[in-house]
Amino acid sequence: MTFGTDFWLHCGFRTLVRTERGWLIPTGDYFVQVLARPELALVPESCAAEIALHESLAAQPLRAVSASELAAVQDDDARENYAVFLRFRDALQTAGTLEAYYLQLMRSGVVNVPAVFIDAVVQALLRNLLDNCNDAFEARAAEMLFRPQRITLQDGQMLAGDRATLDMLNETAGLGEVGRLLLQSGALQPTAQVKVLSADNAAQYWQESDRHHFLLDLTHELTQDLSHGLTFKMTRARSGLKALARVLERWVAHLLGVQVQIEPVHQVTDSAWRWHVGLDVESTAILNDLYQDRPVEAERMQRLVSLFTLTFANPAEMRVDVAGKPVYLGLATNADGVVRIKPQNLLLNLPLASAS
Repeated sequence: MTFGTDFWLHCGFRTLVRTERGWLIPTGDYFVQVLARPELALVPESCAAEIALHESLAAQPLRAVSASELAAVQDDDARENYAVFLRFRDALQTAGTLEAYYLQLMRSGVVNVPAVFIDAVVQALLRNLLDNCNDAFEARAAEMLFRPQRITLQDGQMLAGDRATLDMLNETAGLGEVGRLLLQSGALQPTAQVKVLSADNAAQYWQESDRHHFLLDLTHELTQDLSHGLTFKMTRARSGLKALARVLERWVAHLLGVQVQIEPVHQVTDSAWRWHVGLDVESTAILNDLYQDRPVEAERMQRLVSLFTLTFANPAEMRVDVAGKPVYLGLATNADGVVRIKPQNLLLNLPLASAS
């Protein structure tokens, strides 16, 4: 049985067309799906001009929209949302594929669309990479690239949970506004409506309507020791860290055409490492400080979730001055215990020979 054929149904993957290279061409139907996002959906307060604009774009998603049509939308936020949608649509069409658009946007250094649109593109790209995927651990790990994760320690396990889902359950117990009121009154206690992804329940990941209730185990096996250097536990056989590493390998290969191997590591003993890439803002700052021999407070060091080594299958594809050397990766939480992976970091910051 192939479980993974139609997961992430709302990312628009089925409305995209693959090129011979395997990259994704946007279609009118894809933009219709983007138009259905909550940020652009009609509400009871929508004015006549907004309703007309929305309905016409739903019918003809690629049509030109005049400045006067946009200006006629009365609500400032709604008008700006449609302007962002049109800018996103036009730039994506000009780029030709989602991959080209994403690379151009990130390499430009000028990100002119909100994170929700970028995350939607990343999700569609990952859905393409994982098409016909039967590994629930890899699919769940891939969510970390476009959905922030809250990291918690429970019974010796380091667990990644979908931040939006966990916050919603904590605030409403999954019962909406009624649940919020009941929690505030003390009449209802928060319930753990989440489960740790395991070999026993992995098949449910594909079947459940809301798979964001699954926690991903990022625990290493050996005791963590940060007293000297960077030391972590060894990974488990069904480790979420291993799954994340496999996803990142596919990500690099698909978008850069470079084959790499990524492995979680229990320590970094290379006191003269040559290159590193943080997978998020926090780990980037920590690794930069360590590389420059600047002191890192114990509290910041404790935010590190894991380290990885990245090696190129072909060292000739690396910059000459670092060819054959490992690239160290870091993953860390912010002060609130949240991991927000920036998948573009691996695309922009690897020591590629073509970029030297």
